[in-house]
Amino acid sequence: MERVLYEVKRVVVGQDHFLERVLVAILAGGHLLVEGVPGLAKTLTVKTLARTIQGSFKRIQFTPDLVPADLIGTRIYNQKTSEFTTSLGPVFSNLILADEINRAPAKVQSALLEVMQECQVTIAGETHMVPNPFLVMATQNPIETEGTYPLPEAQVDRFMMKVLVQYPSEEEEFVIVNRVTGPAPDIAAVTTTEQLAHLQQQCRECYVDPSLVHYAVRLVAATRNPDRYNVPNLAHYLTCGASPRASIHLIEGARALALLRGRNHVRPEDVSDLVPDVLRHRLSLSYEALADAITPDHIIHRIMKHIPAPERMLETHVRVDASA
Repeated sequence: MERVLYEVKRVVVGQDHFLERVLVAILAGGHLLVEGVPGLAKTLTVKTLARTIQGSFKRIQFTPDLVPADLIGTRIYNQKTSEFTTSLGPVFSNLILADEINRAPAKVQSALLEVMQECQVTIAGETHMVPNPFLVMATQNPIETEGTYPLPEAQVDRFMMKVLVQYPSEEEEFVIVNRVTGPAPDIAAVTTTEQLAHLQQQCRECYVDPSLVHYAVRLVAATRNPDRYNVPNLAHYLTCGASPRASIHLIEGARALALLRGRNHVRPEDVSDLVPDVLRHRLSLSYEALADAITPDHIIHRIMKHIPAPERMLETHVRVDASA
């Protein structure tokens, strides 16, 4: 995975946080929701990543006139054979970039639900499995909201993380201009989809201490009932907290992050590093929060201050890490 990241960074400048979260999502088998203005290498990242793992890549531009058949496929009548054949849609790829997903109507957005959760599509009663590994990275533009449709809560909850992509620094933008205007780098194929599936299985074998699972559960439960966890003046800012899927994604993401960092066990910082990305899109804010300019990240940071991470881990794993 370090070699995969190295190849991607030969093309993409900066965006270390974003690139790390993309690899975490792939290893953990989750999906990614990315929010950022145009021109921040979101498409380039997924396209380059597909080349490094020798997987297939499709980009779907979501527009108001899109229909579900454009996404998952449809049945086509063949006049020569007098039979119907199934034409599969662009979702049958390893890496899917759903560009500006909030520009499509709710019917098209909901067509992604079965694919993202079950990794399969049903067309005319027939079930078709998508390739493995399978990652959906959806983008949305935070500045141009005219003509957009809000994502349904059920679909938002199926995204493992929501990552905010920021503008590059002046030095990074200087390097970007030089790379884009110079000769294109030759991207090497580092691994295969079969090896990546093996890494996904290895990721699930990373050890997670029960205290870390309890820590993740307490963080998520505090978004539903802040007063119970002694987080003052927060309940009136929340109309709905995170679902149990957030706790699951926290632990699965922490395992992937630990594997990326060269360990076979999870540390508290692996969980705490992922908390804002896993929770920010799962919190429904009240009108009071919007009036007071309170963001989900502000609420998450207040909860993390009142619920500390466990300090003492199992001594055996501390010794193993120290000897390594």
